[in-house]
Amino acid sequence: MRVVPYNRENALNYAKEWAFKRNPAYFDFSDLGGDCTNFVSQCLYAGSGIMNYTPNTGWYYISINNRSPSWTGVTFLYDFLVNNQLVGPFGRLVEYWQAEPGDIVQLGRRNGEFYHSLLIVETMPQILVASHTNDAYNRTLNSYSFDRARFIKIDGVRFWQ
Repeated sequence: MRVVPYNRENALNYAKEWAFKRNPAYFDFSDLGGDCTNFVSQCLYAGSGIMNYTPNTGWYYISINNRSPSWTGVTFLYDFLVNNQLVGPFGRLVEYWQAEPGDIVQLGRRNGEFYHSLLIVETMPQILVASHTNDAYNRTLNSYSFDRARFIKIDGVRFWQ
């Protein structure tokens, strides 16, 4: 297996293009609990160029009825990224000051439940994000109401050789 850099520029360009509209290649989950993690997954795919089709624990989207839980589920995406040892993007939990544009922030409640995924588009002088479900681009992270946040740095992308 080989590791290549995550293409942050591609992820950011995708976010800029699609933050306020929907790519017809993907179902819009806005009326089914929210489209935030679906949008972040699309951005990640734009920056990685590969999906992981491992049943149950992978990260992929073929159709509304043929996708991994991690493509659209906040906690499942986190679990995939920080535990992925196979193909596709992988990352780790970091402090906010270690995050870069193209990384992910997830918002949570005091009880530990995380409910919203956003793509970081800028970090200086403050963190700006892009998201679906209350569509946003260049929105300040501190304009959201949340009890906790976790930052996922995308370290790279694995491919089979």
